[in-house]
Amino acid sequence: QVQLVESGGGLVQAGGSLRLSCSASGRTINNYAMGWFRQAPGKEREFVAAISSSGISSYYGDSVKGRFTISRDNAKNTMYLQMNNLEPEDTAVYYCKADSRPARSFPKIDFPSWGQGTQVTVSS
Repeated sequence: QVQLVESGGGLVQAGGSLRLSCSASGRTINNYAMGWFRQAPGKEREFVAAISSSGISSYYGDSVKGRFTISRDNAKNTMYLQMNNLEPEDTAVYYCKADSRPARSFPKIDFPSWGQGTQVTVSS
């Protein structure tokens, strides 16, 4: 089983940027699609982005398209989320997941458990 730890969150002004990291241990991520989700206070968890095991294909939620970029470095067993032009609506706890199912299926997967995530706060 792959253990995942999110990092890189923080407080940033609107229009700013952050890069989140998701570090994996226990197993190599080479054979796993990976993705990011987020949950704002009082809201349901939301799909943000997913990337195929090879890194060739990526998918984004409508609210982040054109602003966020997902990437991975399999040699470092790490996935990233570059977030640009941040908006107050992006404020949330961000979580990463790894799964053997295709990246395109991530928006519909009901994951049974979640890690601690990393807090992103965007001030206006």
